[in-house]
Amino acid sequence: MESTNETIMTAPERKGRYPKSIPFILGNEAAERFSFYGMRSILSTFLVAQFFNPTGNPALQTVAEAQSNEKVHMFVALAYITPMLGGILADWFYGKYKVILYISILYCFGHLILALFDTNLDIFSYGLLIIAIGAGGIKSCVSANVGDQFDKSNEHLMSKVYGWFYFAINTGSVVSNIFIPIIYFKFGASWAFGVPGILMALATLIFFSGRNKYVKVPPMGINRDNFVFITFYALTHLSKKQKDENWLDVAKSNFNPEKVEGVKAVYRVLAVFAFIPVFWALWDQNLAEWVLQATKLNLNTGLGIIFLPEQVQVLNPIFLVSFIPVFTYFIYPTLEKWGIKATPLRRLGFGFFLTALSFLIISMIQQSIDGGGKPSVWWQILAYLFLAWGEIMVSITGLEYAYTNSPKSMKSTMSAIWFSTVSIGNLFVSKINSNIAEGGFFAQLHGANYYWFFTGLMLVATVLFMLISGRLKETRYVG
Repeated sequence: MESTNETIMTAPERKGRYPKSIPFILGNEAAERFSFYGMRSILSTFLVAQFFNPTGNPALQTVAEAQSNEKVHMFVALAYITPMLGGILADWFYGKYKVILYISILYCFGHLILALFDTNLDIFSYGLLIIAIGAGGIKSCVSANVGDQFDKSNEHLMSKVYGWFYFAINTGSVVSNIFIPIIYFKFGASWAFGVPGILMALATLIFFSGRNKYVKVPPMGINRDNFVFITFYALTHLSKKQKDENWLDVAKSNFNPEKVEGVKAVYRVLAVFAFIPVFWALWDQNLAEWVLQATKLNLNTGLGIIFLPEQVQVLNPIFLVSFIPVFTYFIYPTLEKWGIKATPLRRLGFGFFLTALSFLIISMIQQSIDGGGKPSVWWQILAYLFLAWGEIMVSITGLEYAYTNSPKSMKSTMSAIWFSTVSIGNLFVSKINSNIAEGGFFAQLHGANYYWFFTGLMLVATVLFMLISGRLKETRYVG
């Protein structure tokens, strides 16, 4: 009896309570994502209509669309590489709270420039640059800040909160993707870019309002036991490596062995992340190439709803908002009951496959368009459904995996590395579109061939990931 009581007393208490800071984090994220996705919802068609083919000349349309895609994907690439800078500033120097607050203010000015200079491509481009720095600078800090609010007592709630965090992202996206194209159609670009700026100001205010509720993890500072120093030492002392020893183990003689093990965990995460850029190279086309494809579809659903081309993309976040709870509370638990463990690596692999399936549908739609057809928007809606399922299994899982499988001193930086995979994928697509616009080698990827190329690329990446992921082990760092 005494032994039983002792076990109960020493077991971690599972409070089952959410941190009080979570509503402020979720509200901030919903408003910020409204600003980002609202602006982005009209960006592709705006660039074509305002700058690259304002006369609507059919002979110029292919090149104009490639120029628009190049600029949009380069913007996204910048927005998702700057999280690395934001993560380093937060982890090493200022902490997440200060980085999020001050960069959010800069972010607001970027939106103001878009609203005021929608007829000047050069100044408009500077506004996009500032937004990319703002959105990217806070991104890794915001997602890592979610995890910081938890400890061992309520760690079991983290997965659900990350699900609600993603729910907030897509709630903001849904609302903005419905209303910003309407504002653009009825009131013009200035208002369509101005309203997202107002929402970004609101996001900053919401975040500031929760300042006394956050668990604020202080910056760790630059210490010698960091990822860069340990890696450099190991690479320059490989001659000391013993047989059957990991190449990083040679650093244990000169660094904290626990930190070396943490760096090993980071490299295991990087082995997973190596495949993620291919996913993002496909996914981000739903906000650029798919929008331009929608201009060539029959947008009448037959249900009394006729979409604007920029509005079809709203189906992605709507599907996400609808199915995140289904996956979190039904599909994954049901699989567990059936003895099928939905591990992060398994989720990622199946998410890749679903993404390839969505592009298979898009390729077939484009093939019909190339043949002179005008396919129903319902086919693109089906593609958005598969893409949303793939995103749930890849993106939510990736955010959680980045946080839980990296040591404490690398939380924001590891999240930034996750976001940099988005940048790499978009940079790849941007360069391909640049080459197409210039009549280079990839100019042969016109029409359906363009989408078939990316479908095949995703399928190859899926097979390789499934072959390699089984050899990877997970190490969780929480609390």
